Amino acid sequence: MEPKVSIIMGSTSDLPVMEKAAKILNEFRIPFEMNALSAHRTPEQVEKFAKEAAGRGIKVIIAGAGMAAHLPGVIASMTPLPIIGVPINATLDGFDSIFSILQMPPGIPVATVGLNAAQNAGILAAQILGVASEEVFKATVEYKESLKQKIIKANMDLEEIQYDYKTN
Repeated sequence: MEPKVSIIMGSTSDLPVMEKAAKILNEFRIPFEMNALSAHRTPEQVEKFAKEAAGRGIKVIIAGAGMAAHLPGVIASMTPLPIIGVPINATLDGFDSIFSILQMPPGIPVATVGLNAAQNAGILAAQILGVASEEVFKATVEYKESLKQKIIKANMDLEEIQYDYKTN
């Protein structure tokens, strides 16, 4: 089994956030790899990874980092693959990470999900892969239908709750 998605985090302290992407990819049965690479502490390894990823069959990279959060942008500068950035709340309520990932210069795009939203990064990676894979496309459609069904059930449950002045 060869990975199609690479999940990269600045350090293993980011794992509690980034594992949410792993769980989604696993649910969709998409092979992935996970590694810790630091744009500041291991720049040579980041460069090697970024330049070799496409040749190894990686199709999408999910990169998460807190604080300075340069990792997604640095990787994006060295590969033509789509990069999904996950800002991680480490300091300053996560705003430093959000802006570091969101504000990229022209020509170096990074798709950016919400703060700590690695689950959405996993779903977006699946949607990107679903363009070329009917199996993955169907899995994303089924997943979104399950979200819809959860809300329908929640409203049915809310109907059972009674208050003197509740009208529905």
